[in-house]
Amino acid sequence: MNNSDRNKILALLFVGVFMGALDIGIVGPALPAIKGAFGINERLVSWMFTIYILFFMIGTPLMAKLSDMYGRKTLYIMDVFLFAVGSAITVTSFSFETLLIGRAIQGFGAGGIFPVASAFIGDTFPPEKRGSALGIIGSVWGFSGLLGPILGGLLLSYGWQWLFIINIPIAMIVIGLGFQILPQSKKGNYTKFDWYGTIILALLVSSLAYDVNQIDTTNFMVILTSIYTWPFLLFALFLLPLLLKVEKNVLDPIEINLLKSREVKIATGISIGTGLNQTAIVFLPAFAITALALSTSQASLLVIPLVLSLGISAPLIGKLLDKYGSKIIMFSGTFILVLGLFMLNTLGTSFYLFILSGIIIGLGLSSVLGSPLRYIMLSESPANKRAAGQALININSSVGKLVGGALIGAVIASQTGIKGYQSAYILIGFIAIIMLLLTLGLKKQDEQIATMKNNS
Repeated sequence: MNNSDRNKILALLFVGVFMGALDIGIVGPALPAIKGAFGINERLVSWMFTIYILFFMIGTPLMAKLSDMYGRKTLYIMDVFLFAVGSAITVTSFSFETLLIGRAIQGFGAGGIFPVASAFIGDTFPPEKRGSALGIIGSVWGFSGLLGPILGGLLLSYGWQWLFIINIPIAMIVIGLGFQILPQSKKGNYTKFDWYGTIILALLVSSLAYDVNQIDTTNFMVILTSIYTWPFLLFALFLLPLLLKVEKNVLDPIEINLLKSREVKIATGISIGTGLNQTAIVFLPAFAITALALSTSQASLLVIPLVLSLGISAPLIGKLLDKYGSKIIMFSGTFILVLGLFMLNTLGTSFYLFILSGIIIGLGLSSVLGSPLRYIMLSESPANKRAAGQALININSSVGKLVGGALIGAVIASQTGIKGYQSAYILIGFIAIIMLLLTLGLKKQDEQIATMKNNS
């Protein structure tokens, strides 16, 4: 395949991933309007985010496995189609329950878009160019985080439905071009799909997500011991060993089988920490309001330097991956992340140092969010497990996001004023230090390239 064909594939994958990532943050400005339109409270409206992430997590392993079985092209187009169907249901919702069904279908489809797109890169790009391609795909998260709230605010003047209407024509274009541009990958020789493992994993994640969503950070222990929360946590803890037992007895287990690799175990720990760090960004505007006495609109703008540094540096990180490998890049980037978090904690009361800290955090996050972890999984995954490997990264980071929201909120609520935010970011800083130590166990570049060639 020549470079021109590869670039066309990469551009199409970028648009699909961007569309799925955009819908995580674009609904933020519309939440007050949706809350008023359906007459619901704050806890219910938060399910606009939670149910999307939840079904994103459920869809990720299923779609990744199916793409390994039946080919990337078929599943990528089907995932984009599901996303469009979910958008259409959301637009035409006559009740909040219908709206959530639409968001669930959106998340289910989006859950397959990212791992399948990353696996496509492993199929079509040679090892020496995969880092650059993954860097471009990884920059999606930075740009979508910046454009999502801005675009949401602009479209909101025409009605909250337009935030989802815009997805439909874009999805149709991606589907049409997908039939023409995307190559048909080889189908795996599978005799039976691991439905038991997939269902147990879905139930485990659903129970965990529901339990986390019910936590009231002002009464953390009371809610945690409530009859409405602890049974779901207990059920999730029961399902985890059951999942491990089931996976030992199937011919083709879900991507949890990849955890036999030491490198994948390390990447798993780092990706969960990455999800926790991503969640910390959500609380930055509230931190700015408390520390700098800014208005809500002014505080929201302070996140832009962080997101810009993340989006701009992600493609550069991809190129450096091809040159130096993931160990050096992730160690250096995680060190920068630790520095930025502790700067924010100690110097965040200064307007300009708050911005500088955000830029440094964005630079650090770009080294662990997106391309480096996916580069590791492409190296460690056999050709017929590439999408499954990418799915594992999605699941781990999503778990980090779900748990991180409740954890950070609880720390902030436990103390008054700026001390709560400082304590929360100290905690996240120590989590980043653990991530830094984990990077020391990663393979060197020559070992990583040898593994990648063996699995190609």
